[in-house]
Amino acid sequence: MIKVGCCGFARGMKEYFGHFSLVEVQQTFYRLPRAKTAQRWRQGAPHGFEFALKAWQLITHPPSSPTYRRAGVSIPKGREAEYGFFRPTTAVLEAWQRTREVAEVLGARVVVFQCPPRFVESPENLENMRRFFSMAGAREFLFAWEPRGQWGEATVRALCRELDLIHCVDPFQRCPLHGSPRYFRLHGGPGYRHLYSDEELAWLAGVVVEQDTYVLFNNLSMFEDALRFQYLLERRR
Repeated sequence: MIKVGCCGFARGMKEYFGHFSLVEVQQTFYRLPRAKTAQRWRQGAPHGFEFALKAWQLITHPPSSPTYRRAGVSIPKGREAEYGFFRPTTAVLEAWQRTREVAEVLGARVVVFQCPPRFVESPENLENMRRFFSMAGAREFLFAWEPRGQWGEATVRALCRELDLIHCVDPFQRCPLHGSPRYFRLHGGPGYRHLYSDEELAWLAGVVVEQDTYVLFNNLSMFEDALRFQYLLERRR
């Protein structure tokens, strides 16, 4: 099973649905849509189309993150430390419950938790993750974790095994350490500007045949690159 798509609707939905059977919803990271909006997306998608989604930033990112400007929430003064970094607080758990509701409406299989570079390996962060995922409830979803800070490989592998997480990576930057199916997010290098070459896509095609894999392009030319990669896979089949 190899599924290809983009991180976000890189074109209008109707055009996008005509080319791909998978999308990772980005809007849910910045500001959660209403349930009615998510239901409209689900109803507009063709049969067999799959939604994955990125968890709301209130779970993973602190209020000092510039992305909070798009969150549509007002953080009470003096309570900033209750948000982000998987903290075992009412604020974070409520953010998860709201994320979960949207995921259920979309019929999502995978929820992606992308962490900021400042979320690094530390005893506190390890304990926060353990407590958060223990309180996240029944696993009707696959959880993919994309750590972008400094984490040792042994810690990432052990933590993913312990918490049943998919280690989400850009395969051009590092190797996945745990989880099935694999979940790849291709960021296109610094600035998201890289246009993937035919040689790079051919290398990636050789990697994904080894195991079930989600392949999500997240660069500026994501729509074109995802189409080229999907065509390459079809030719190889």
